[in-house]
Amino acid sequence: MPGITPPPGLTETQKGHPMKRLASALFVATALAGCATAPMAMAQPPAPNGPPMMPPMSAIQPETTITLSGVGTVDHAPDIAIISVGVSVEAKTASDAMQQQATQMAGVFAAVKAAGIADRDMQTGNISLNPVYEYPNNARPRLTGYQANNQITIKVRKLDTLGKTLDAVVKGGGNTINGISFSIDQPEKFQNDARIEAIKDAAAKAELYAQAVGYRVKRIVTISEQEFYPQPVPMMAMRLQDAGGAPETQIAAGEVSLTQTVNVVFELTK
Repeated sequence: MPGITPPPGLTETQKGHPMKRLASALFVATALAGCATAPMAMAQPPAPNGPPMMPPMSAIQPETTITLSGVGTVDHAPDIAIISVGVSVEAKTASDAMQQQATQMAGVFAAVKAAGIADRDMQTGNISLNPVYEYPNNARPRLTGYQANNQITIKVRKLDTLGKTLDAVVKGGGNTINGISFSIDQPEKFQNDARIEAIKDAAAKAELYAQAVGYRVKRIVTISEQEFYPQPVPMMAMRLQDAGGAPETQIAAGEVSLTQTVNVVFELTK
């Protein structure tokens, strides 16, 4: 066939036959094309400084995790007391009731200050005036007078003066106490002790649950905590009466519990 140049390396017999020369030329061309494209089909390794190759999604195994809460509680002696004291009076008219409570409350303030309580540790908590009714049988309610109440909240920083302060309230004209509680003025300094106990509690639970199902704890994934609040020790409200020459009121402060709660996610493994 004219126009076809025999490729090099063919035998004389192959050169002499046109069809044979054409088949040989095609074979050589195909072989050369395969050699040119073969390197492109090979997997290229990542560059030395490039990002690591991600494994296929089918090879990624989900983590086995467990979420638990831990509670830590520490007990400490309180260093402050919060008391709510005041006066409650009844009178025929609203004006008289308010005047009487004002007079008695002035005596309470003076007595409390004399007991060593600073102005910054006293705060009015409630003032109220309400009608008082009588409810006779089978008759309409009848107005008999008015009741006025005035309450203040006092922070006592020296617990050994608490009984003295309560006695001063009575001598000054106070006749009600609506609540008393003990707390710690700066509980944050004890917060870490409660945190440690809370983490230990959560970790112990994780070990228990993991062993029960044939796993072991591998690591902590996350830790979060709830707000930290000291638990005050309350006492019930009572009505005070003038102690006269009785001994000083005795108060037992006991201890205050400080509690911290944490939420922890643990990863488990076989």
